[in-house]
Formats: sequence, structure tokens, C-alpha cells
Amino acid sequence: MKPLALTCALAIVALASNRAAAHHSFAAEFDFQKPVTLKGVVVLWEMINPHGWITIDVRSQDGRTARWMVETSNPNGLMRLGWTKRSLKPGDEITVDGYLAKDGSNTANAASVTLADGRKVFAGSSGTPAGSPGTPGK
Repeated sequence: MKPLALTCALAIVALASNRAAAHHSFAAEFDFQKPVTLKGVVVLWEMINPHGWITIDVRSQDGRTARWMVETSNPNGLMRLGWTKRSLKPGDEITVDGYLAKDGSNTANAASVTLADGRKVFAGSSGTPAGSPGTPGK
């Protein structure tokens, strides 16, 4: 193998392994044993890589509002499920079924989202456990 070809091949392998190491698994950050339902108002919808994010304000029974970050699938996965950048807008009232973050923060991984019009759409990241609420077939 020529030195230039070998160098290029090694560089590609190094870059690919670095990207894979930077990506987290569902089990590393979220707890399948801790499902959560969040009802709130959309503040921001970001259809970005490597995961989409929904920022919502959730009002508790005592009237306090807590800001939550909800992880979804990546943009390509979301588009295959029918999502667009206009699927959510600030002020939309939604319900998210998902799983709490292990670190105790106001962060969750969405399995499904019930939109203001009542439609329930799958939103789970690739690592969302099979058979989760809102997954196809459930």
C-alpha cells in the first residue's frame, strides 16, 4: 500500500472512532426504569445533530414552572417519522412520554410526543428501549 493511501486510511479510521466514542448510548444517560410524563409548553424546538431537543416549561401542581430539556432522535430519523422543523413551535402545548436522565437533571429522552391536536408521534432516540410508550406497535 502506498504511504499516502495508508495515511488516508488511518486518518479515516481515527476520525470515525473519535465520533463513535463521543456519542452516548441511551443506557449511559437515561434510566429505562424511570418513565416520566411531562405536560408543558414548548419554548424551543431544535432539529439538530446528533439529537433533536425540545425545551418545554412544565408547571407542577403547586404552580411552579420548571424548564425541561427533552432529547429526541436525530434529524434524519425524525424526518423519516414525518417530523419537520415546523412540527413544534413556541407556545404549543404538548405531552412527552419518556425516560428520566440518570443525573437527576430536568432532562428526559422522549419515546413519544402527543401534539396539541391530539396526535401521538414517535420521537424516541435510536437507543430508546423496544416496547417503550409510543414506539411503533404500542
